[in-house]
Amino acid sequence: MDTGLLILRLVAGLLIAGHGVQKVSFRLGGGGLAGGTEEFRHDGFRGGALTALAAGAGQIGSGLLLAAGALTPLAATGAIGVMTVALTVKWRNGLWVQHDGYEYPLVLIALAAALSFTGPGRYSVDRVLDLPPWPWWSAVLAVAAGAACGLATRALLHRPAPQLPPRSGSDENRPG
Repeated sequence: MDTGLLILRLVAGLLIAGHGVQKVSFRLGGGGLAGGTEEFRHDGFRGGALTALAAGAGQIGSGLLLAAGALTPLAATGAIGVMTVALTVKWRNGLWVQHDGYEYPLVLIALAAALSFTGPGRYSVDRVLDLPPWPWWSAVLAVAAGAACGLATRALLHRPAPQLPPRSGSDENRPG
């Protein structure tokens, strides 16, 4: 079981961290901070470079903590938060990733949530530091706080789509 948890932590955590690296640098195929900033602007977010830096740092930090099995509920909270934002961006495209849907962020959210409930396992920083097992309520709090923070981020930083004026000659401009 501990080997399985290690594999899940490494894969999920390093993928999340890798997404953060892409947002702020040219590593791993990223477009640098300018590319991360443009990605957020394209998706309708305010904040420019600061938003890209915050998202990148959140993904790198939570991903590395999750991969290491360090402060697992806190790591899961961060991972769930950043992936919830990604899920909300892709929501309009439906579930499946081949249509740019939210399938991938949902899987990472589920993995982070599961790891917060199972704990990091024997091969983890938490175990090396001899931290006691996290109480069950910390997992519930991690999932709830992560989702709430992601939704709050979306609500605070996302611009609504601009309302286009009706075209002249459209049905909306014709009398009843």
